[in-house]
Amino acid sequence: MDLIDTNGAASPNKSPRSRTPINTPLAGESATGTGKTVINDSVVAKVAGMAVREVSGVHALGGGAARALGAIREAMNNTDVSQGISVEVGETQVAVDVTIVAEYPVQLQQVADDIRSSVIRAIEDLVGLEVTEVNVTIVDIHLPSDDAPETEPSKAALR
Repeated sequence: MDLIDTNGAASPNKSPRSRTPINTPLAGESATGTGKTVINDSVVAKVAGMAVREVSGVHALGGGAARALGAIREAMNNTDVSQGISVEVGETQVAVDVTIVAEYPVQLQQVADDIRSSVIRAIEDLVGLEVTEVNVTIVDIHLPSDDAPETEPSKAALR
């Protein structure tokens, strides 16, 4: 098969793969091409989940059922970083809903504001989508006494 080069002459010994690509970026130049990048909703949710976990004052993500399922996952060494995160992704924008359990005694409004800032920064920097809103729902407050091991009543207390 003969290939025709740009001046119209036949080039019998060149295959399409041996030709040097046109507009190949040189070292240090960025490649600009056409095509479509698709980022799944689950990826955006994981980015948001990781951002929320970095905020001080957040004890856990998700409501009661999600946390129970998360405890089972953790027991099997399989953590779901998007637990408690819901996203709606459009072509260029995303809306995020976050459900958390806050630590006691933190200022709840400050934690919610910190979550918004962290999620917006992470999604806009890593994913490249504009965040239109971050809704934060605080479903519970974790008390330090919740982690204290329960002790058996002493014999003196039983008398």
